[in-house]
Amino acid sequence: MQSGKEVITAAIEFKRPDRLPVMFDAFNVSDVHKVDWNQTGTGDHTKSLTYDEWGCGWSRTEARNMGQVTGHPLLKWENLNGYNWPDPGNPALFKGMEERFKGADGKYIMTGIFMLLFERMHSLRGFENTLTDLYIEQEKIEMLADRIVDFNVTMIRNIASKFPRQIHGFSFSDDWGTELALFINPELWREFFKPRYKKIFNACKEAGWHVWMHSCGKVNAILGDLIEIGLNVANLQQPLTLGIEEVGRQFAGKLCFQSLCDIQMTLPFKSNEEICNEAKLLLDNWGVKNGGFILSDYGDGEAIGVSVEKKRVMFDAFLKYDRWKRR
Repeated sequence: MQSGKEVITAAIEFKRPDRLPVMFDAFNVSDVHKVDWNQTGTGDHTKSLTYDEWGCGWSRTEARNMGQVTGHPLLKWENLNGYNWPDPGNPALFKGMEERFKGADGKYIMTGIFMLLFERMHSLRGFENTLTDLYIEQEKIEMLADRIVDFNVTMIRNIASKFPRQIHGFSFSDDWGTELALFINPELWREFFKPRYKKIFNACKEAGWHVWMHSCGKVNAILGDLIEIGLNVANLQQPLTLGIEEVGRQFAGKLCFQSLCDIQMTLPFKSNEEICNEAKLLLDNWGVKNGGFILSDYGDGEAIGVSVEKKRVMFDAFLKYDRWKRR
């Protein structure tokens, strides 16, 4: 039987995994071992307000979830004067990272950056400002984007130099879609964002890493572009919004999908039978003979109203319909 590293790699590179690869923390079952640097992420969820390393303020209410950015340090462009840019060479960011490799036991090792580019831009500048700036403050928003890209590329190179050939994949999040389409015109995305993502992806490839991207919403219009510039794995958690058959026809065999039954429309509301049917539909349409699918979990089931029992139904269904298991 293939190890975690082998089965994940085989799925990504379409080299015939001998079973369905799994990343399911709810049941402590995962072929992936994550080695993170000391990024703050969404902060301490027990506190109503926390700040990340970029100075963005995360607010939370009594509702149990990760919260949202309400403090945008560059909400006004004049705030650039005196803004403290994070230093990707700061030794404190890497302290203790080496110890996090312990327990990998042949698993696929992944690192990453939370809120890579677009999400970092609007966490700093504000969502409405960011979209407006793309049209009326192009010079300033290009500067901001390039500063973020430079941070990301330097961080990737620093991690790779500290841990050469020890990491296999790089994951990041940038939500790009509404329920109907991209937040911006796809042509503007290709003009402004595509070359900047390519620069980051190139740094990952130089390190020998696969590139994994999480993006919510209907992002069909840019999946082909992302594949073109080097995306290996797409974490898509709303397959019904994207269209299971539609995405399968266009991209199966070209991109590995890290996914699960739809977290908005299926898991919270549909019957066990419908969950099982969707699991089979995803494997049949998004996977191919030689791989292309990794079962994923949605970590905060409470936030989306999904019980552990519902997750178990889905998990068991994916294992039942595993098309790669060699019997």
